[in-house]
Amino acid sequence: MTSPSGDRSRYWPAIEKKYGEPVECWLAIMETLAGRTYEDQVAHLRENFGFSRTHANAVVMYSRGSTTSRRFDTLDSYLATADPTAQRTIRAIVAAVRKADPDINVVIAWNHPMLKLGDQYILGLSVAKAHILIAPWGAGVLDAFRSRLVGYTVNKKTIRVPIDWDVDAAVLNDLAAAHRAQPGEPSTG
Repeated sequence: MTSPSGDRSRYWPAIEKKYGEPVECWLAIMETLAGRTYEDQVAHLRENFGFSRTHANAVVMYSRGSTTSRRFDTLDSYLATADPTAQRTIRAIVAAVRKADPDINVVIAWNHPMLKLGDQYILGLSVAKAHILIAPWGAGVLDAFRSRLVGYTVNKKTIRVPIDWDVDAAVLNDLAAAHRAQPGEPSTG
């Protein structure tokens, strides 16, 4: 049976193979570390048993009762934690991009809303306390648009816009179109 993508137990076979003990052993060690901080527990597995950060996180979080890394299933569940202004802005971004291409769907991946066309992610969205991040997918897409993004904070892979951003549909749709125009493999990675 295949585990859902956010199920932390999907790491168990790799953990057992790589570290040579059944998962029950690692969970028993976590019981001895109950009450210690998350970082202390992760450090213990990494320093004493050579765990990778990902594997240590899976064991520690599972031992703390978080059996899945998936928190949101829909755009609405994601936005329920955001302030009303951010909710309106995210919905306006989604509406602007979908208006230009109604075949684009909103999915949740990596616990964030993603705009996806077929098997290709087009734009990712993330709400922070004081801004929204827009992550255009595709090699070189963001760099090609830097001159049109004057006035925004453009990071290595994201554009930071204000929570109350007056959505620039033309830029968003041009970013999406630039990605769709790229040849190559699907961006589902």
